[in-house]
Amino acid sequence: MDSRRILLAVVLTLLAASEPGAQNRVRTETIIPPANSPAPSAPPGAIAPAPTAPADPLQLGPPGVAPPPTPPPIAAPKPMPPVRLPPITSASKPYGRAGTRPGQKISDVLTDLSRLPAPVARMRTRIIEAARTGDLDKLVTAMQTNETMPIFSFANERDPAAYWRANYPESGGLEVLSILLEILDMGFVHVDAGTPQDMYVWPYFAYVPLKELTPAQKVELFKIVTGSDYRAMQDFGAYIFYRLGIAPDGTWHFFVSGE
Repeated sequence: MDSRRILLAVVLTLLAASEPGAQNRVRTETIIPPANSPAPSAPPGAIAPAPTAPADPLQLGPPGVAPPPTPPPIAAPKPMPPVRLPPITSASKPYGRAGTRPGQKISDVLTDLSRLPAPVARMRTRIIEAARTGDLDKLVTAMQTNETMPIFSFANERDPAAYWRANYPESGGLEVLSILLEILDMGFVHVDAGTPQDMYVWPYFAYVPLKELTPAQKVELFKIVTGSDYRAMQDFGAYIFYRLGIAPDGTWHFFVSGE
C-alpha cells in the first residue's frame, strides 16, 4: 500500500513539473527566397518530375492528316521597263508648215463643223474630250490611237507629255491643253483636197497670210499669241504657232509649233 502511494506521488510530481513547459508555443516564420536565388534542388532520393512536352501545333485539318507545307515567300515583281513611244518616222507627212506650195489647194476659212467628214469630226471630238480632262496622259492616249504618233515636235522627241511639261514648266504642261482647245474652236481650212496630202488644219492662220487678216481675225489670233509673238511672226512672214491636222480618214497627223 505504501509503495503505491509513493508511486502516485512520483507521478504527480512529474506532471506538475512538466505543466509550465506545455504552455510554451513554437514561433514560426515564413521565409521568401529572393527572386534571383537558385531553385532548391530536390532532396536526395527524390524523383524529378517529368519534363512537360510542348503543345501540339494547331490542327487545321482532319485528325491524322499532316498540314500542307508552308508556301515559299512570293518574290517582289520585277520593275517594268519604261514605256518607249515608237519613233517618229513620218517624214513624208505634211507638218502644217506655214506658207503654201505651188499648186497647193486651200479652201476658204471654214467654221461649219458639219462640213467635216465623220472620221475627222470624231477625232476632233476625241481630242477635245481628252484635253478637257486636264490630263496630259489622256491626250497622249488619243494620239496613240493612230498607226503612228502624230508629229508634236520638230526635235524628234519621243514623249509628248514630257515634252510639254518641259516647255511649260510653270503649269506642268497643262497650258498646251488650253491652246489645243482654243485652236480647235477656231475656223479651219481644207488643204490639198483630193490629193495624198489631203488635210483639215486648225487654225486657219497657218494658211492665211498675216497681212491679209481682218481686224476681227487678228482679235481671234490674239487669243492664242501675244503682241510680241505677232510681231515676230510678221518678221518671219507667216504664222508659226501651234496648228493641228487631221486627214479625211480621221488620222491625226500633227499638233506642232515652230518652223
